[in-house]
Amino acid sequence: MYMKAFEVRWSDLDANRHLANSAYTNFMSHARMSFLIESGLDLPEMVEQNLGPVVFFEHMHYLREVLPGTGVRVSVEVAGLSRDGMFFEFHHNFYDHRGKHLAHCKMMGGWIDLHRRKLTGLPQKYLDALSRTEKAEGFRELTRADTRRHAVPVRDLE
Repeated sequence: MYMKAFEVRWSDLDANRHLANSAYTNFMSHARMSFLIESGLDLPEMVEQNLGPVVFFEHMHYLREVLPGTGVRVSVEVAGLSRDGMFFEFHHNFYDHRGKHLAHCKMMGGWIDLHRRKLTGLPQKYLDALSRTEKAEGFRELTRADTRRHAVPVRDLE
């Protein structure tokens, strides 16, 4: 499984002096991008292809406190992928230096064509690169319906 290490900095803490919610999100995002780059989906090529990843949801479960002066390791596992690569699901786990499980997150997202501002499938070479990566236990092929599992109705004020 892919793993990225982070130092917990002062700026990562909240008012309770433990790892802030936003820091978890930032660590996961950084770990995911590192994973994608190392898997062959590097940033210059994403720019050339006008591709960008978008997050649909992140479901976070906090298991233990993360305090200052410690490090964390964040895993990235591919838990789902649509046939065309348009949709993806990643699972993240946070661990301390002893391997104690600190938090878990399930996130789902997709790829957007940055010119058309529409969801799009991945070019074949990127899909092949993601298909070659190690998969999470319970990996499944995603469909559009999977992206609606936790749908929230739009309720505009006007």
